[in-house]
Amino acid sequence: MRLRVLDDGAWISVNDQREVSVSELWRVAATDFCSCDLVDFVVENFQTVGVNGQTVEVVVYGQCIACGATGEIEWLPVGRVIEDEFTVFDQSAVRRTWESRKPEINSG
Repeated sequence: MRLRVLDDGAWISVNDQREVSVSELWRVAATDFCSCDLVDFVVENFQTVGVNGQTVEVVVYGQCIACGATGEIEWLPVGRVIEDEFTVFDQSAVRRTWESRKPEINSG
């Protein structure tokens, strides 16, 4: 599995295919990001990408559109790999960080 951040953080590439882009609105359960119960997070830049078992996760920079807070959220899931096929998670799904697990980073 080849995972990369492309175009100065604008895309996540899986096996040399652009799969996930910035400018999406994600619902995020991240109580340490801002005071909102559920963060309406506009993805502005991908910092890094990794894989945790079958789950592809990213470190992202963006903004909560409800309160205006900006910053980075670590290791949000974006999709899953099953039998070498990548499936992106539904954009409306609530994403949660996994603080106890750190994904494997693929520099290739």
